[in-house]
Amino acid sequence: MTELIPDLTTQAGWLPLAFMIVMGLAMLAYVVLDGFDLGIGVLLPLASDDDKDLMIASIGPFWDANETWLVMGIGVLLVAFPMAHGVILSTLYLPVSLMLIGLTLRGVAFDFRVKARADHKAWWNRAFFAGSTMTAIAQGYMLGELILGFELSLFAFFFSTFIGLCLASGYALLGASWLVAKTSGEQQLKAIRWAKRSVALTAIGVGAVSLATPLLSEVIYDKWFNLNNLIVVWPIPLITAVLFVVLWRSLGRLPVRLANDNEYGIWVPFTTTVGLFMLAFHGIAYSLFPWLVIDKLTIWDAAAAPESLLVIFVGAAVVLPVVVAYSIYVYRVFRGKAAALEYY
Repeated sequence: MTELIPDLTTQAGWLPLAFMIVMGLAMLAYVVLDGFDLGIGVLLPLASDDDKDLMIASIGPFWDANETWLVMGIGVLLVAFPMAHGVILSTLYLPVSLMLIGLTLRGVAFDFRVKARADHKAWWNRAFFAGSTMTAIAQGYMLGELILGFELSLFAFFFSTFIGLCLASGYALLGASWLVAKTSGEQQLKAIRWAKRSVALTAIGVGAVSLATPLLSEVIYDKWFNLNNLIVVWPIPLITAVLFVVLWRSLGRLPVRLANDNEYGIWVPFTTTVGLFMLAFHGIAYSLFPWLVIDKLTIWDAAAAPESLLVIFVGAAVVLPVVVAYSIYVYRVFRGKAAALEYY
């Protein structure tokens, strides 16, 4: 492992690592923040017409800002790691295309459904669901391919497709947990039921990724099962299991509290689900580092020239705090319960 990491005191050493951290955090922010509004799109067919409007309203102020993180993550991959960008996106051309079609479809549907005539609105709702589901499954498929080192085989196809379905379930869990905190009454109780249905497949997906990652690479296997690393890495699955228990207990207790007009703990499902995503991301990042393509391409192999990275780093140091500040401001302004959108 150490022979793969160059001297981090040089620009050629620390700049690629810095950009890898920025790209990783941007993708984590995207998965968590855009994940809940993708999840609401996945859940949309389960709701009544009035509930659909409230569900869309709950993400209305946020969803555009959430997708900014995806643009930043892919932008960093393009400019900082051009070799990896070419390898990864050329291999994943079809799922990336499907993801972009899904994002476009849900964006158009989001804007058109609020002003569509009554007989057209149902079609835009279906388009929003289709775009959200397509995007979620495509992203999960790409995650599966990343874990498998972009292997092209029948097993890789079915494994990656399965991970896509599990990620869609995870997004549904995020979306339902968001609705638990942002809505009230019957819609809130429905969201609790939707969240409970999504927990099992999400847990299976986390388990599948956790098992597949070390088993498919000797290097990753040694990182997880080396006795010297046990104290560092094994709290990750243990804490993950604890969070699943806390999430399930919270979803079981909330209906009783809500029946007594007690909303204590309504944010617990969402925060524990976010914690699960963060731990899963941490486990994948630990497993893959320093590889961008497992056993083939490290972040230093794929990085642009240090001189180019330094110029980009200055720009990122200006842009990143602005994006963070804007996101915090939006969530602060629109905190509280969701209300139906009205257009005049």
